[in-house]
Parts: sequence; structure tokens; C-alpha cells
Amino acid sequence: MKLNGARILCECLLREGVDTIFGFPGGQVVPLYDVLPEYPGLRHVLVRHEQAAAHAADGYARATGRPGVCLATSGPGATNLVTGLATAHLDSSPVIAITGQVPTRQIGRDSFQEVDITGITLPITKHNYLVLHEDDIASTVKTAFYLARTGRPGPVLIDLPKDVQENETNFRYPKSVSLPGYRPTIRGHGGMVKRAAELINKASRPLIIAGRGVILSQACEQLLQLAVRAEIPVITTLMGVGSFPGQHRLAYGLLGMHGMPCANFAVNHADVIIALGTRFSDRSTGRPSEFGVQAQIVHVDVDPAEIGKNKEVKIPIVGDIRTVLAALEPLLVPTQHRDWLAQLDEWREQFPLAVPETADLLPQQVIQTIYAAMPDEATVVTDVGQNQLWAAQYYRGCRPNGFITSGGLGTMGFGLPAAMGVKVGRPHDMVWAIVGDGGFQMNMQELTTLVQDNIAVKIAILNNGFLGMVRQWQELFYQRNYSATPLIGPNFAAIAKACGVPALTVRDRTDVETAVGAALDCSGPFLIDFQVAPEENVYPMVPPGKSLKEMIMGPAASAGLAAGARRLLPQ
Repeated sequence: MKLNGARILCECLLREGVDTIFGFPGGQVVPLYDVLPEYPGLRHVLVRHEQAAAHAADGYARATGRPGVCLATSGPGATNLVTGLATAHLDSSPVIAITGQVPTRQIGRDSFQEVDITGITLPITKHNYLVLHEDDIASTVKTAFYLARTGRPGPVLIDLPKDVQENETNFRYPKSVSLPGYRPTIRGHGGMVKRAAELINKASRPLIIAGRGVILSQACEQLLQLAVRAEIPVITTLMGVGSFPGQHRLAYGLLGMHGMPCANFAVNHADVIIALGTRFSDRSTGRPSEFGVQAQIVHVDVDPAEIGKNKEVKIPIVGDIRTVLAALEPLLVPTQHRDWLAQLDEWREQFPLAVPETADLLPQQVIQTIYAAMPDEATVVTDVGQNQLWAAQYYRGCRPNGFITSGGLGTMGFGLPAAMGVKVGRPHDMVWAIVGDGGFQMNMQELTTLVQDNIAVKIAILNNGFLGMVRQWQELFYQRNYSATPLIGPNFAAIAKACGVPALTVRDRTDVETAVGAALDCSGPFLIDFQVAPEENVYPMVPPGKSLKEMIMGPAASAGLAAGARRLLPQ
């Protein structure tokens, strides 16, 4: 069958199970857009900015577990994908980016809208390709999808010159991929798994740290079974939120810089830590030399480069989390750790999340109200900053992979377009985007995309009139020098309505529940501008460069923490 390169690409995408492309047209992808209407199985969502296309593809990938696809033209279209690709790369999200390129005869001549996008994205993709002949399209696409979703997932970019899209050749899609130099380890070493089981069986204070790798390997059920069998408490990294049921008796919340005191205390007291699919980032560990000092660490990760990179471990296991847990669980002796759980329960009761008593509208109240009203089959997508951390702290959802955020890169502007991709990937589920007024303004143009494509995302803006997290650092560490953080925003509700999205503005705490109910009752997208207390801070907080023992609990609780720390924390 003889087809031009654009049609070959579409045929390849269909064979890889792609049903949606998030994109924006331009001169060097016109041949592809010319044939897209011939393929009704490929839905095209027209974003208003290419960065949103990358974030939406990322959100789709995280929600479905399948590669998300974004499309942009050459030059500025391609470079506008860069932040989204870096976000996907650091969070191990399988994204396929397709970019147009100037015709092959013009490459290297500084042609109009020409950039070396493969060179630009080399450090932030798992791999990338410049396809110089139409005969290579099918094999390149097959390999790109294989790379994106196997081993440690990640983004792959395919750069297609315009003439390669236009030229015809015989189409034949390869049945398999042969990459001799790329063989991810899936099954953990049997000897290491056995050693890990022996260590865990002897532990009196074991602790599981669940990272994003648990979600990526679809091992949430295996994690739950293992934790229950051996009665091991579970805490999560920011990227691991949603890997373990938040309401479960063995769930002890978020670890790290803005984690729960009981979770951070647990790390300091555990004698064995089982770290699953986490890279021990600075936001999770604080000062690495003082992290888990009493514990022997078992580290399981599909990427061998992550083991020992940030923290020395006792037992390294390279492999897919789901496969490793399936091998490990039968080796664990059903156990009870009553004293250890009692201690964790005592810490959780003594140091709960402290919500100030005030007449002001607080962001914590907004988060709690949204969560209380959400159905079980709902997904929360956040932006970055204070909104992200309040959402993570109070998340108690039971749905696996029900919390989606930008962790590694911390990308402001991620929330709305990523939620858009999540909703497309999970069309029957409720999706909330929880954002700040700063991050929302970075990509709020996508409101019209929601309307045009009928994407029913509910949006909660925690509007404090500041770039809140930077302002918090300025308050705590820079003598309240609020340099460039006060933020004048527009009337968000008016803008939303102008775009065709129903919206409300809420200033009083007594109106929160009614507004959330109105959003739930609306069948389409809905926006609520919650004008919250301007200088409310996220607590607890571990100052940068400090250990997890040095949490700032906030004005109301700091005295209690100081007394508790002397009694509860290791000296």
C-alpha cells in the first residue's frame, strides 16, 4: 500500500492505539493536518498554545498509562513544547511529541522557523529522531512508542521534515522492535528479593515509601496486598500520592518538605525502609545524610541509575515494581507491628494538620470541601506552589493514581492543560484542577479549548493575590521582602464566562460548599475563583537544606512541636 508520509504517520498512530492528538497547526505540519480528517479515529484537540499540548498529552498519559501524543510545527511551535517535555521527562511520563521540520534540502540553512529541535530536546527526552526519509517513518514510530512506555517511561520526540510528510512510499508497519542495546530489567534479582524478605521479616519498625514508580508499574493493588500481609505502614512521596488508599489504617500520609510530621518522624525511627520507585529527591529527604539514619534501606526501581544516586542502600533491587512485589509478597511472614503502629498513631494524633481558627476563607477549607464532595472515581490535578501542597496534604482518595501533579520540574501552568488531558483520557470520571492564581494565568487561554472540545474540567483557583510559595519563602527566610510576588489578577469569573465557562467568585467561607455543589451539578466545565487569605502558609515545612527533624510547624503549633521533638525524635 503506497501512502505519503503524513498518512503513514496516521496509520502508525492508530496501530499504536492512539485515539487523541493535542496539537496546534503551522506551516511545516500542514501536510499532516491535510490528511487528519481522513482518520476519524484520531481525535484532534486544538490547544491555544503548544506548551498546553505537551502538558495535556502528559496528563492523558498519566491518567491512562498509554503514551500521550502532542503535535506542533517547526521553530517556535516545537520550542514551545520544551517545558512540557522536560516536565514529562522528570516525572517519567510516556509522551510522544511530533514536530514538523523544514524540508530536508533546507535543513541547516537557517530557514524560516527552523530550529534543531532534536538537539534542543536531547537532555529532556528519553530519545529523539530526525526522520530524513519517508521509508523510515513506520519503524521510527514503532520504536518511539516502545521506548516511551517500557523500562522507565519517558518522552520521545519525532521530527518530520515537510517533504518527508509529502513523499509517497510503500507502507508496512513492523511487527516488532529490535534494540539490542536497550533491555530494561523487569524481574528483580531472585537473591536480592530473598535477602529483602529476610530483612523485612526481622524488622520491628518497617516502613514503606511509595513513589511514582508504584503508579507507573500499575502496582497499587500489589502494594496494598503486601502492606496488609506484613502490616507495614505506608508513606508516600509527592509523586507517590494516590498509590495507596489515603483512608487506609496503614496510610500515614505525605513525606518530605511539606509532609506530615508522623511520616517524617517514621523515617527517623524506622529500622527497615522499603523504598519503591522513588529517587530520594531533596524534597523528600531533606538533608540526605540525616535521612533514615536508623534504617537499613531496600530500594526497588526499574532504573538502575537511581539506586545509590542520592542515598546509599543496603539491598538494591532493579526491576519493575509490580513484578518485584509479586515475587516478594509470598516470602513475607504475616506479621503484626502493634507497638510501631501505635507510636505512629500517637504522632499523627499529636501533630495533625493544623488549620487556623479564623473567619477568613482559608485554602485548606476549600480543599477539604472539594474532597468531601468528590465521588470515589475522581481525579485531582494540581498546578505548582502552595495549591499543590495543600492538595497533596489533604488528599485522602481511594482511587489508584487519583492525584496528578508536576513533581520533578515543578512546572507552573501545568494544572489546567494537564487536567484537560486527564479528562480526555478518563471521560467518565470527574476531574478537578486545583490551581493558584499565578500558575493559572500561565495557561488560562485553554478555557476556550475546554469549551470548543466540551472537556468538563472543574477548576478551583486558590486566589491569594501573591505568588504564594515564593512569598512564603520571602516571609520565613528573607525578612518579608515581598519582591515581585504581589500579583494583580483579572476577574477570573468574568474571563471564564467570556470564554463560555460558567463561573463563580467566592469570598466568604460560608459560600464554599454551595459553590462546589454548583460545579458538581454542571455537566460541562466550571470555574470557581476562591479569594482566600493572602498570607496563609503551607505547614509543616522543612527549611531548604535542613533535615526532616527540623520542621517548622507554624505559629500555633511550633511550641508543641519543640516539646514533642525532644521527647519523640532521636537525639
